Amino acid sequence: MSKVREKISAPATARNRDPILEVLKAELPRRGTVLEIASGSGEHAIYFTGALAPLIWQPTDPDPACRNSIQGWWWDVQLNNILPPLDLNVCDEPWPVETTPPIEPITSIVCINMIHIAPWKACEGLMKGAGRILPRNGILYLYGPYKQKGEHTAPGNEAFNRSLKERNPEWGVRNLEDVIAEAGKNGLTLVRTVEMPANNLSVIFRKS
Repeated sequence: MSKVREKISAPATARNRDPILEVLKAELPRRGTVLEIASGSGEHAIYFTGALAPLIWQPTDPDPACRNSIQGWWWDVQLNNILPPLDLNVCDEPWPVETTPPIEPITSIVCINMIHIAPWKACEGLMKGAGRILPRNGILYLYGPYKQKGEHTAPGNEAFNRSLKERNPEWGVRNLEDVIAEAGKNGLTLVRTVEMPANNLSVIFRKS
């Protein structure tokens, strides 16, 4: 990676990274490449990569500013098991890792706080891509707030949902059951959900 220092800092990262890491340690395969969708600032990628070796981490983001930030955070640590960030939009086909696969095969996909800050078609694209790319028993890990049985699980999530829809009517906290159904269309089976801080969930799927 080139020396780029235009780093972005996301305060929520410091609050949720340790609980997420504990779930990742328990659920991710021990070998291969982790494909991170919508890596954002890159802070999660750097933190997890240092703790999950020998796994290789492939960050991605469609936003050039985020890819610059990922490079900036990498420059501070220069870990050798994180790859340069890719420009990846889940709604595109094929994904760049399909045309140019990493040397170590992708064995898991991680997506944190994306599907509620994007149109529903992004969730559909994520599930289609995961269905295409993941091997049998590969893991898809999602993190974020969810409605369950059509209801918000906390007043804070309901308020957050309103704020999202004010920003973009196509955004919003998703029904967990809808996400599970979309995963199932693409050969992904729910393994378990884990309650996380601030009324979020870790949602783990396995490719059948």
